[in-house]
Amino acid sequence: MAIDPQAAAILQMFAAMPEPDYASLDGVSYRAMMAQQSLPVSNEPVASITHHQVPVAGGDITLRAYRPGPGTLPAIVFFHGGGWVSCSLDTHDNLCRRLANRSNCMVISVDYRLAPESPFPGPVEDACAALRWVHAQAASLGLDPNRLAVSGDSAGANLAAACALLSRDRALELPRLAHQLLFYPVMDAACDTASFDAYASGYLLTRNLMQWYWKQYLRKPSDAADMRACPVRADSFTGLPDATVITAEYDPLRDEGMRYAECLRQAGVPVQHKCWDGVFHGFASMTGLMTAADEALEFAARAIRHAMVD
Repeated sequence: MAIDPQAAAILQMFAAMPEPDYASLDGVSYRAMMAQQSLPVSNEPVASITHHQVPVAGGDITLRAYRPGPGTLPAIVFFHGGGWVSCSLDTHDNLCRRLANRSNCMVISVDYRLAPESPFPGPVEDACAALRWVHAQAASLGLDPNRLAVSGDSAGANLAAACALLSRDRALELPRLAHQLLFYPVMDAACDTASFDAYASGYLLTRNLMQWYWKQYLRKPSDAADMRACPVRADSFTGLPDATVITAEYDPLRDEGMRYAECLRQAGVPVQHKCWDGVFHGFASMTGLMTAADEALEFAARAIRHAMVD
């Protein structure tokens, strides 16, 4: 399908920006560069927002909880994207607000520590610590501990999928999950699918950038064999929670997200997968700028409501 006109307009805004020299780029410089490139987004009110500190090895991390209304609610623990290197609670504030309101779930966004300062498996361990804390504090948060989902976009979806695998395999350490909601997930360090070839450059996320992200995240190449880093390489997908996987047509990561959905399906895990035509990686965060973002969030919210609310 041809590129969506709204997506094309956004791509045009970034077309003149050269790619950085990845051989010399460091995480601090990359974050500073990204802070200057943010797009305006449309936020909306939620009933309440609270912040919580969670202890992790060597420090603590912040969780931001978005409550859409009263009562004991299901919860979605959300991990932001940014290649494990950048982004924050604030960059994904708009997505979390809309997801909370439309799903009628509390969305709890996790400010996990970033690579390369905290490389693999640090972000995974932070994600698991957040899950354990939310489950333990369910009563004080006004949550149902038996209706807990994980979600994320891009690298955050990678963390969510890793949590789903670990929740299955470490049942005594982590809570049981009801759903995994993944927006254009990172699934494999190989970066060698047909969609990587077709959309290697020109659509915001490039092959060079994704390969740089992996170099910042992994301590050594052999880490890629670990399912916590590359969930699609797990030995088994049996027993994982139901899933909703959203991908984008003009996205280098499209095919690995589709592959993960198919792995779940072949293992007998109920999965909904929808590839959004005409749009690029990261589109769901662009609320107020792209109609497709609003459509994708409504699709995601319906899936969550079906899994945990209805």
